[in-house]
Amino acid sequence: MERISKHITYKEAIRSNTALRLNINNIPNDYEISNMVGIASNVFEPLREYVGGPIKINSMFRSEALNRAIGGSSRSQHCQGRAIDLDDTFGHKTNAEMFNYIKNNLNFDQLIWEFGDDTNPDWVHVSFVSNDENRGRCLKAEKVNGKTSYRVI
Repeated sequence: MERISKHITYKEAIRSNTALRLNINNIPNDYEISNMVGIASNVFEPLREYVGGPIKINSMFRSEALNRAIGGSSRSQHCQGRAIDLDDTFGHKTNAEMFNYIKNNLNFDQLIWEFGDDTNPDWVHVSFVSNDENRGRCLKAEKVNGKTSYRVI
């Protein structure tokens, strides 16, 4: 497989410096790939059109082993190919603009304003299950006493 969608390569979707450094297998199965195609088609590509240029993907698919190695949640939707972390490092739109566009225009399961401040998150996490099962849940990730806490927004 070469591409997940028009603007996401397979290599980009599974890329992880941690997996490379620790020699962790980060190869999705067919079910996980189908989920990756789902979030790419329903969230990433419409967002990419709105942004009008490239969007950096910090993380998309994570194998269980990779997720454990980075200290990810045991319930991470990245492990099912259903989540993507985005960061507009290219300057087309801010992370806050991307967050608000997704929130107001797209169908999603979970949307997280990841840290940052009240004007802009450090990155945006978004997940997609299916048009019928998405919860449309919006959260803000914050550090409280050194631990990550999620608040509904």
